[in-house]
Amino acid sequence: MPLRPAEFESIFRGKRILITGHTGFKGGWLVLWCTKIGAEVTGYALPPAPGALFEAIALSHDCRSVEGDVRDLANLEATVRQTKPEVIFHLAAQPLVRLSYDEPIETLTTNIVGTANLLEAVRRVGTPCVVVVITTDKCYEPHPLGEPLVETDRLGGADIYSVSKAGAELLVDGYRRSFFPLQHLRRHGVRVATARAGNVFGGGDWADDRLVPDAMRALSKGLPIVARQPNAIRPWQHVLEPLAGYLMLAARLLSGNVTERAEFCSAWNFGPDLSAMCPVSTLLDALVQAWGSGTWQSRTADDHRHETGVLRLSSAKSIALLGWQPRWPLHTAIGHTVEWYQAFFAEVGPRRLRAMSSGQIEAYQIPRSQPHQPVRVAS
Repeated sequence: MPLRPAEFESIFRGKRILITGHTGFKGGWLVLWCTKIGAEVTGYALPPAPGALFEAIALSHDCRSVEGDVRDLANLEATVRQTKPEVIFHLAAQPLVRLSYDEPIETLTTNIVGTANLLEAVRRVGTPCVVVVITTDKCYEPHPLGEPLVETDRLGGADIYSVSKAGAELLVDGYRRSFFPLQHLRRHGVRVATARAGNVFGGGDWADDRLVPDAMRALSKGLPIVARQPNAIRPWQHVLEPLAGYLMLAARLLSGNVTERAEFCSAWNFGPDLSAMCPVSTLLDALVQAWGSGTWQSRTADDHRHETGVLRLSSAKSIALLGWQPRWPLHTAIGHTVEWYQAFFAEVGPRRLRAMSSGQIEAYQIPRSQPHQPVRVAS
């Protein structure tokens, strides 16, 4: 039977969960969701950036936070040893393609060595656990015809960020074969999988050089949105879509007999419906419409940094074997996102923003056949 997001509480309540990168955009949403379903959450990350979701909705009281860099093996190992996690979600990363051109060594060491440090900490501590390593759809060598990418396609990329994430994927596979072999799963008990998501957006993302945050900042100031590649096609999805996939994957790795758990120790794509794999221009038109005003304009970047023109992701494996499927069509995802940012710019405060964020998680769990209703927060 497919697992539904509404069933997460019965699986994760009381579970010890470690989230690296918990002060980031995805990490903050995952902390909120995990605490809503009763998990005992510890986070390991650098301090949150100004205005980050972690601070915007006051998540510091929801989890135990350990300040640290994933490149610091000793600190990371000590955290794993003290926490004794049953589930680890590894999200700590340098997540921006364009920044990787300016900071290639930081990108490579954070995304590859940081992942190695986490797996090495798990190996040294020796506690059986589930590890879900979050990479990206950028880990693939782009398909020349723009066909949807599947988990067995070639890894690679034309920029340092993509290379770093492809490297992290190869590293995970190497650690799994060397130290956590599936044929000896009963002995070591460490179940490792990777998750590759599409271009995510949602409330609380403030990264520079990322389309939706840049658009929200521009619209809030009455400025035109600037698009570097309006014809580029991306697999757009709300942040809750892949997070549900990560939780569902972890749930499958937690349950069942040894053979069943081993079947899920591999790579998984979590992308949107084909209808949401659309050009930047289509997304911007929808954002402007949802905001209620504004314009956008095309401006070619003058630094000639490579960005993939067409990127589509196939989630057929996750749909067939995990029972996961995308729930929100693009207009619903955009509606919830714009609601969040407009509330933020209206300075409603952390309590109301948190209630809105929590309400969006609850709305996400409603069966897809039911229409979207905007999340309203009482004043």
